[in-house]
Amino acid sequence: MSTAEPIAVTSDGHRTRLKWHRARKRAEDPPFTRSRIVEGMAVGASVEVDLVIHGPGSSASCGFAILHDRDLAGATTGAGDVGAAPADYLRSLSLRDNDGHRIDEPVTLVGDLGGLLTDIHPNALLQLDLKQSADDLDEPTVRAFVEAVAPFAEHAILSCGDAEAVRILTDAVPRLRVGYDPCHHGAVDRVLRWRTYRRFVDHAVAASPRAEVIYLDRRLALTVADRGTDLVAAFHATGREIDIYTFGRADDPDIDRALELHTDQITTDDPQGVARRFGSATEGSGVSRP
Repeated sequence: MSTAEPIAVTSDGHRTRLKWHRARKRAEDPPFTRSRIVEGMAVGASVEVDLVIHGPGSSASCGFAILHDRDLAGATTGAGDVGAAPADYLRSLSLRDNDGHRIDEPVTLVGDLGGLLTDIHPNALLQLDLKQSADDLDEPTVRAFVEAVAPFAEHAILSCGDAEAVRILTDAVPRLRVGYDPCHHGAVDRVLRWRTYRRFVDHAVAASPRAEVIYLDRRLALTVADRGTDLVAAFHATGREIDIYTFGRADDPDIDRALELHTDQITTDDPQGVARRFGSATEGSGVSRP
């Protein structure tokens, strides 16, 4: 049975998934709300959330909060560095909307998701985008990650710009799928300047050999395509799927260019708007699984 949920679009006979960036279904949605995370996973969407390490408390170790920035001011009703904030304090905070107003949605910790995600579509996929490095992952932190992710690991994929961080955490959770973003630490500017496209692909595959999905910055993917090289096809030839990120507006003409490259997924702040624009939305994310 089909549904109007913004899961994927079809263009030129190719189906491309729509990833809900920061768990946004619509452009006006605040980021990282529990309600959208739960909804997206129930309807079979590809949903992305960011992870930052939070501080230990008197009765609990460190863990992972679903936030983008380390500074709690702005996105939440709290203040200070998330790395110094214990779980109880974070759970007492509310998120803010896109205009900075408090909303009736609490800050969510990764450890809360096991109790929230009780209705998961078989094709739903939750991308855990780690905003930390391998240097931050001591043994207690890895243990906390394993405990938090275990209840839904088969429906999740870990991504990061640090391939070693991805390796450490996915080795600890074998059911967790592997993603890698090779576009950090100045890589985009270097590749565009020196036109080292093949070397970029080879390096990414070597850095994260178990990665199933490679996340490509839109500026890199589209500029290189304009120069006559198809990075999507090059990664497809290595057996990887491609996500091109991030498209804020549904009317962004670069979305058409990304779809022309037959990318497997695009990251967007307005999945609903993109689905309406292309007149297609389908049930389940259709993510290929081993």
